Amino acid sequence: MKIAIASDHAGFAYKQKIVQYLKEAGHEVVDFGTNSDESCDYPRFIRPAARAVANGECERGIVLGGSGNGEAITANREKDVRCALCWNDTTARLCREHNNANMISLGERMTSLPVALDIVRIWLETPFEGGRHARRIEQIDEE
Repeated sequence: MKIAIASDHAGFAYKQKIVQYLKEAGHEVVDFGTNSDESCDYPRFIRPAARAVANGECERGIVLGGSGNGEAITANREKDVRCALCWNDTTARLCREHNNANMISLGERMTSLPVALDIVRIWLETPFEGGRHARRIEQIDEE
């Protein structure tokens, strides 16, 4: 799978670990930055990653920050992006099963690295249930 990834300075350390994890799992990773832990404005990096998912350049995307909130909000401004803020295995599973999330946002200050890696794994492995959830998403998209 081709996965976009981006972070601000507060999510940089986890981004590096997640990139390594994804590559070891056989995924292709497109890193949109940032490339250090120096203070930066997250939209500069998050928007291009979200656009890559929205336009089909990447199948999925992961964005990171201190809390993950601003990154999720920024990613969700792109049409056809469904970015879920995840903080545990349940949120990772449900955002795929029920919401068909094609992006996730993680907060480096909110979870441990093992939990963050588990979130990524679960989100990648969990299929979308479809059915009534798919119909509801399609109806909302048409409004």
